[in-house]
Amino acid sequence: CPEHGVIMIHVPWSEPGSHFTALFEAFVIDWLKDSTISAVARHVRLSWTAISNIQGRAVQRGLERRKLTPSKHLGVDETSFRKRHDYVTVVSDTTSGIVLHVAEDRRKSSFKGWLEGLDDAELSAIESISMDMWPGYINAALEVVPGADKMICFDRFHVAKHLGEAVDKVRRQENRTLMTEGVKDLVGTKYHWLKNPANMSHREWNAFEWLRESSHKTARAWAIKELGMSIWHYVSRTWAQKAWDKWYSWAIRSRLEPMKKAARMIKSHLWGIINAVVLGVSNGPAESINSRIKAIKVKSRGFRNKQRFANAIYFHLGGLDLYPAGAR
Repeated sequence: CPEHGVIMIHVPWSEPGSHFTALFEAFVIDWLKDSTISAVARHVRLSWTAISNIQGRAVQRGLERRKLTPSKHLGVDETSFRKRHDYVTVVSDTTSGIVLHVAEDRRKSSFKGWLEGLDDAELSAIESISMDMWPGYINAALEVVPGADKMICFDRFHVAKHLGEAVDKVRRQENRTLMTEGVKDLVGTKYHWLKNPANMSHREWNAFEWLRESSHKTARAWAIKELGMSIWHYVSRTWAQKAWDKWYSWAIRSRLEPMKKAARMIKSHLWGIINAVVLGVSNGPAESINSRIKAIKVKSRGFRNKQRFANAIYFHLGGLDLYPAGAR
């Protein structure tokens, strides 16, 4: 136009800023759900950047359209982006399994900033927040969510992990001592002590009997661990508190330093553990999402930056409406 120059107009069969029709973008989105960007680019004979941009626009559309009901049960966890402790924070709705937010680091502000973006109705709807024992996540929830001290849950998985590591330290220390005496009772038994008895076959359980009933320090450490893992069936906060206090007394008098260290750590976080026991909350859904994210990362052979990593997480796990309006 001599007066206004070149003017871009909207057409119903293509999204603004896209070089492709809506139907073609929908076609690529369908393929991206089952394959990697590189594979799709190769098959449709486009550049990697072009396909990545289609994915990015799909995620942006989905986030702009997203209208979620307030989440009752939240899960917050970190997942590695690269090696050397480079993480992103992932917040999810543990009921629906939908990823709500991805932050590009593992700091207090990563979780706190998202919580501060929630309105009063969304904050008051929260009934539980499942997380690991990372101080940044704990403090963020305590500072923003009303009554968070009764909602924060440190689930069974993380307690079992700490207790399992303590048992393994006792086993390693005792094994070194026994080996100097020519006793090989604990050689090759690492996974006997770490495996969940519920997952043992009848044959494995019988073969493990002489070890768990022996007078070894490791057997005593294992018994302390298993007692701790049996407390999760309580429904009363008072009785759960009494059971954990009794367990702590035994662990701290065990004269097994790794178990005493784990017991002190558990005692300092006992309020959140009891919340998890009473509310029946598990971080299993968040761990499941974490496993699926790892599968996405492996399938894609890594990502160039955290923004592309976040896009992939939202694309596959965000529960988003990804398609262009013209292709609905």
